[in-house]
Amino acid sequence: MMIHMNCRGYAVAQFMQPEPAKYAHAPNLEAKTFMQPEQPYYAHHPGRFLLIKDEESGYIFSAPYEPTREVPEKFVFASGKHDMNWTVEHQDLRIEMTLTLPKDHAAELWKIKVINTGNRKRKISLYPYFSVGYMSWMNQSGEYVENLGAIVCSSVTPYQKVHEYPAIKQLKDKTYLLAEKRPEAWEVSQEAFEGEGGIMRPSMLELETLACGDARYEMPAAVMQYRIQPEAGEEQEYRFVFGPAKDEAEIADIRERYFGYDGEKETPRAADVDPASYAIYSEYGFDAAARDYAAYVAEGRGSLTIQTPDKQLDNFVNHWLPRQVYYHGVTNRLSTDPQTRNYLQDHMGMSYIDPSYTRQAFLTALSQQRPDGSMPDGIVLYEGAELKYINQVPHTDHCVWLPVCLITYLDETNDYGILDEQVQYAGGDKVGSVFEHIDLAVKWLIGDRDERGLNYINQGDWCDPMNMVGHKGRGVSGWLTIATAYSCQVWADICERSGHAAEAAGYRQQADNINEAVNTHLWDGDWYARGITDDGVPFGISADEEGRIFINPQGWSLLSGAANDDQKERLIRAVAEQLESPYGVEKLAPSYTAMREDVGRVTQKHPGSAENGAVYNHAAAFYIYALYAVGEKENAYRLLRKMLPGTSEEDIVQRGQLPVFIPNYYRGAYRQIPRTAGRSSQLFNTGTVPWVYRCLIDGLFGVQGTPDGLRVAPQLPNDWNEVSVVRAFRGAEYQISITREAGVSDTEVYVQGERVADGVIRGVQNGETCIVEVKIPAITAV
Repeated sequence: MMIHMNCRGYAVAQFMQPEPAKYAHAPNLEAKTFMQPEQPYYAHHPGRFLLIKDEESGYIFSAPYEPTREVPEKFVFASGKHDMNWTVEHQDLRIEMTLTLPKDHAAELWKIKVINTGNRKRKISLYPYFSVGYMSWMNQSGEYVENLGAIVCSSVTPYQKVHEYPAIKQLKDKTYLLAEKRPEAWEVSQEAFEGEGGIMRPSMLELETLACGDARYEMPAAVMQYRIQPEAGEEQEYRFVFGPAKDEAEIADIRERYFGYDGEKETPRAADVDPASYAIYSEYGFDAAARDYAAYVAEGRGSLTIQTPDKQLDNFVNHWLPRQVYYHGVTNRLSTDPQTRNYLQDHMGMSYIDPSYTRQAFLTALSQQRPDGSMPDGIVLYEGAELKYINQVPHTDHCVWLPVCLITYLDETNDYGILDEQVQYAGGDKVGSVFEHIDLAVKWLIGDRDERGLNYINQGDWCDPMNMVGHKGRGVSGWLTIATAYSCQVWADICERSGHAAEAAGYRQQADNINEAVNTHLWDGDWYARGITDDGVPFGISADEEGRIFINPQGWSLLSGAANDDQKERLIRAVAEQLESPYGVEKLAPSYTAMREDVGRVTQKHPGSAENGAVYNHAAAFYIYALYAVGEKENAYRLLRKMLPGTSEEDIVQRGQLPVFIPNYYRGAYRQIPRTAGRSSQLFNTGTVPWVYRCLIDGLFGVQGTPDGLRVAPQLPNDWNEVSVVRAFRGAEYQISITREAGVSDTEVYVQGERVADGVIRGVQNGETCIVEVKIPAITAV
């Protein structure tokens, strides 16, 4: 499962059973989508709230902030490494709310502490209010179940076909709010609770106690009431579990797990237990879950720890970036059929965290490769899953990612033995080694080109909504052609290292031929075109009023070697002048403002959003990686740093996001619509993060694996004089200090005082620690 909370108390949560499902719904029928870009929040958006009423004055406020929107005297929202925390101080009360997740089942664990910070006794009511929403048009209801100490809301997932019933009856169609302490009262009908006052001031709060009502084919809510009279300085703590369940027996098991006798069985009914004794049992269950979850998050620690002059970058790289990489690798974006390109790139990132995931992902993906070498649009992860949505639209880029992602795994592990693994092709009639599979995939790419030597695009390449460039069968992708050349070069390197020298030479010649075709048909004078339509019209060129320049062909031309020195200088200048913004490098510019029917639905997206000219961080990461590949370290770091919000208060407010993940995009069209530029999409599913990690390893800190050992070749920005890096690599730990020194003309690498001539540190064994000193040239001010 996952939950995405905002500081105001709104939440988007989803779990797998095995397809995506929700247990807290919008107040109307909604699609089973994951998250929308720039998620629109509204008063009745699903949330987790605590309403507080002063019973003497009648004053009402809420924590974290919604739904009453009474501005507190103090407000803190903190995203912890394995929990989320809010502190709200208002009216001589301090409310502390903490959310964590268990490791092994879908649930939210909430701790709420209320402290009387004043100098007198108070009379207050507390109302935990957890949205349930519109569960089902077939059947929905809710009630308080006494022996569980829980509000249980029930529904039936709508269906109409007989053959759907066996799957439907296994679903977790109940939503529960389980409380450690029995509430004094409750309400389960959202309409009855809110009445004429609405969600900002529910009418039922005017009563002394809630009505203990239920919901019968009415939209349910989970609302409880606790009436307390804390003395000055007194604090009281409450614990709740919120989540989905199949039946009441499962809820009873969850109650025993978190509110039982130190894990012993025979938990008594909630109504029969002295409330004062609950804290002992629930503290055990909650603390154990928190420890387990913290350990789970720690499993995702990366292979790089840094200390630089940029402390915000240090915090992000040391903690948040590997966690985001880990999330993608272990959850597969909460999808049962991830797009092939996403699946391979996400697991490329796992090479830096747990390479066993990467190895298995390659074997899984290749088992679904067609006998002709082409790859499917999605990878099916369990029996019975089907390719859905975008995976039913034919794209032509998926084979590119096999060698491009595999090289990272090989750099980290030196596991060239994977190439000999035998894997069936789709259909089961043919078996081949991993080497043969990928070799066939690269050959498929080379063969899927027109008479000019340019790759067909069909209904999309990496850019999904570029769906009308080649739907007639003639349109070509400039980016994919360049990427095919790069893929050939990478595969040639792998061939050479694995004893296939003749094949390596052949693929390098193919790359040269493709690059020649690229320069003949796609170079526009200052940058490369994005493609050529079915009707033979180039686009992404200087003659276009909109969509004149796209980022992907420029960056990948640096990787493939298509761009010579003059072209490199020209295209880098064009990117800086036309695509760079304060929030990063945009995917294209100017953004399209009207449909272009020979390009496709990308042109129908709002200018500056998503693929239509946003700072699309995945594409930006490609470009940054390419800049490091050609030694453009100042340009690379400047753009890399723009991916993180928080360089100033103004910047973080404009983006609207804490620097704890890299989003799918920041709003672009900076030169067209500057008012909205920079806004975060808030989408943390993105192929950006494995490439950012690769930028750090291969580029910025230059601690990349080779078959022989660890190559150290940092590319620090000029204003950094000293950094330290701890690199975990093949079971060893490298403690690396990098300093600028006068008199040094080139990078010098020393191990135990001995200079390593080629910068590749060899012979360090599993479990050993290697102390490395690196000297780089000092920068002379001009």
